Amino acid sequence: MSRKVLITETILRDAHQSQAATRMTMEQMLPMLEQLDDIGYYSLEGWGGATFDSCLRFLNEDPWERLRILKKHMPKTPIQMLLRGQNLLGYKHYADDVVDKFVEKAISNGVTVIRVFDALNDPRNLETAIKAIKKYGGICEATICYTTSPVHTNEYFVKLAKELEGMGADNICVKDMANLLLPYTAYELITALKKELKPETKIHLHTHNTTGTGDMVNLKAIEAGCDIVDTALSALGNGTSQPATEPFIATLRGTEYDTGLDLEKMIPITNHFKKVANELETSGILNPNVRKVDVNTLIYQVPGGMLSNLMNQLKQQGKLDKLDEVLAEVPRVRADAGFPPLVTPSSQIVGTQAVLNVLCGERYKMKTNEFKALLKGEYGKLPAEPNPEVVKKVVGDEPIITCRPADLIAPEYDKIKEEMKEYYTQEEDVLSYAMFPQVSLNFFKFRLAKNQGIDKDLADKADKVYPV
Repeated sequence: MSRKVLITETILRDAHQSQAATRMTMEQMLPMLEQLDDIGYYSLEGWGGATFDSCLRFLNEDPWERLRILKKHMPKTPIQMLLRGQNLLGYKHYADDVVDKFVEKAISNGVTVIRVFDALNDPRNLETAIKAIKKYGGICEATICYTTSPVHTNEYFVKLAKELEGMGADNICVKDMANLLLPYTAYELITALKKELKPETKIHLHTHNTTGTGDMVNLKAIEAGCDIVDTALSALGNGTSQPATEPFIATLRGTEYDTGLDLEKMIPITNHFKKVANELETSGILNPNVRKVDVNTLIYQVPGGMLSNLMNQLKQQGKLDKLDEVLAEVPRVRADAGFPPLVTPSSQIVGTQAVLNVLCGERYKMKTNEFKALLKGEYGKLPAEPNPEVVKKVVGDEPIITCRPADLIAPEYDKIKEEMKEYYTQEEDVLSYAMFPQVSLNFFKFRLAKNQGIDKDLADKADKVYPV
């Protein structure tokens, strides 16, 4: 019995986020949108993640306008986005009214599939977003952040998936953000999920090819019954990005899993994005090293982006020789903190604390506010109980939060709207400001300068007048 495998293409979002700091512009995407729309993908991931921040901060683009343009030129294929649950696209929890309004506007501007995740796999942090996705007619893809630890067993993940399905998820995504999921483990996990979830619930696998195992992970997952996999056109595929689309399509052709997608239609699209990749590399944004296999993740279980961040922190302190000590300290800090998955923002929190522990010569002598907040429960329920001695040292006698963190946040949308009313042109501006207040203000000033007909050269250089 044949079972057509569905493909989500990531060239417009995660591929360039993983390889080129999310710097691809709308202008670079535009020539290929209609052709991408004609391929027949399950979805095209084009929004969310770091695209929102990058548009405002570095590209002087309105992320909402980008979404509207994508929808205009790709009316047939569902546009998919990545959403950080109660964090939306920022790095803190927002009030429920902001989450509801953000989801409403994302869907009304063109998003169909919303992949929603929480860094701690705390379902309470997904409640409001899932309700809003269903309320406004989107496809809800609730996410398991895959990681390894004594508590992260297949039984743990299956139980979590069933809970998310019960909350209203249409799809369950296994998000292997660090490329830690190995092929035979993937087979076992997907088999277990298929056995326990409803037949109509699609399972979607997201992995990377950082360690060179991504294609094998996808293949074994498909053999176990996985319905959808993420791939990226080869111009920006492999390495820290997703496994390349074209060889995967060719691998499945003529088998019971044949995607039905036309490889020849992809060639001109790939050729275009090769030129874009060259432009990004020439400008210094894309480092060729991100396209190579890096086994450090398999050894240290530290995602590629987190490793780069640790190296940068140590380099700034003139202590790059301490890298091995820091890498050894990361799993100890993670264990002390109850084994959070290493994904934004927990990866940055754990990594920075590991650096401080090594550089200070005494563990937790110095601690970041974020690490303290993590242990206090401000980000949600940790997967396992944290080390009580470390909690005592870091948190002291302050109370631990046991409720859903967003229950402590009063409605804030109207207050935010009043705060930025001087620059208001659309309801979406309020949400941009809520995510990134200072960065958004800089963009609003740039936009105002352009709209008032100020000299084009000055408007184009507004990022220097109003530094972003």
